[in-house]
Amino acid sequence: MNDLGELDRPGTPAGPGTSAGTGASDAPSERALGPAATAAPASPAPGSAADPELSVERGQASGREASVAQGQAADRKPPSARRGADPVKALMHRHRELCERAVDPLEIAAGLEAHGITERTAARFRHRDVFSLAEEMYARVTRDGDAPASPAPTAPRARADWVLLTLLPGALCAAAVNAAHLTHGRTRLIAVAAGILAVGLALRAALRRGPLSRTDHTGPRGSALWISWLVAYSVLGDGLLHSAVTGGPDGPPTGAADGSWPLAVAPVLALALACAPAAWTAHLFTARGRRRLAASRGLEDFAAAVRPLLLGTVALFLGALAGLLALCAAVLDEPADHAEVLALGALLFIARLLTTHCFPYAPAAVLATTATVQAAALATVFIARLPGLGFLGTPVETLVTLWGAGSVPTLACGAAALTLLVHATRRLTRASAHAPPVPSR
Repeated sequence: MNDLGELDRPGTPAGPGTSAGTGASDAPSERALGPAATAAPASPAPGSAADPELSVERGQASGREASVAQGQAADRKPPSARRGADPVKALMHRHRELCERAVDPLEIAAGLEAHGITERTAARFRHRDVFSLAEEMYARVTRDGDAPASPAPTAPRARADWVLLTLLPGALCAAAVNAAHLTHGRTRLIAVAAGILAVGLALRAALRRGPLSRTDHTGPRGSALWISWLVAYSVLGDGLLHSAVTGGPDGPPTGAADGSWPLAVAPVLALALACAPAAWTAHLFTARGRRRLAASRGLEDFAAAVRPLLLGTVALFLGALAGLLALCAAVLDEPADHAEVLALGALLFIARLLTTHCFPYAPAAVLATTATVQAAALATVFIARLPGLGFLGTPVETLVTLWGAGSVPTLACGAAALTLLVHATRRLTRASAHAPPVPSR
């Protein structure tokens, strides 16, 4: 290619052994022969038998100089061409740590996608998609001996320890509810306090292992406080709000269904029992997601395959929660407010699913906002009793009068769950969200 380019330039010798009158190679020959030779080139001087030989030598010298010049130019150009033709090497240097610790091309693809490299960016590296680019990067690192070859990642398997841990919160909550129904007075308060502490510790242990555990320890703290508020509101909030709108409450809750401040135990029992189906559906989503990642050949194809998987996982969990709520309401002889409990369950499940896949900031913000809205709704009803501030409680009182006290948490948790679901369809359909964890060394 370089030789063809040289032929297209004016004033360049046509080939070796050709002596052109305008080439740079003529200058040495003219200086050697002097002005007399250049003045009468047509015929040699009489008696100079060596003139034809000088002409031949001059042509051979010109050809050798032209060949040397062309060879030097050709030697100078390939290195720059090679540097421009290997953009993957520069990308590997920029992501050297990712390439060195990767145990599979899928991990490199997820890392590149997390750094903003898309299908269009991969095309500039002469690859049809990010997966193909990652395969070349992984192959080149392996060929250099920097990383050993490893089999394709397999889906995580269910383990007996986290299966038992996810069943423990529901079992302890059922025992605490049973103890509260069998005791009275101060003994009931002690039984309820002990049950709350036991369920909280069991839930914490269940969230530290298995599919609901986090793979990293970064992110905001304090989400447990907002979750505790939301669960406590599902037990005490509706009764307190209804009593506040009607002029109460006259005292603390007594636990009786017909009291001025009734309690709702079925929602919290159903949510505690739903810890097990939440773990199973999260495990299903993780396993299927990694299988789709191994089978996909592009980021858009992977997102299109995972999006219905995510929606189906949420729907499966809500179906299990609805069945548990109906069972708990029938056993405890309480009304089952499916809309409120399903909205809260969807919010908690999607928030945990995002947190598990290393997206904790949006769930923490949404949970805090939802808890604040519920607290503000209660506060405005009590503040409206002050002189001149009655207008503050009008929106909540109107909502409770039309649709009941459960409409406030239903709207708050439902809007929050929908927001997180839209966010999850964008985050959990990325390849980086399903990258296998880096094994400990």
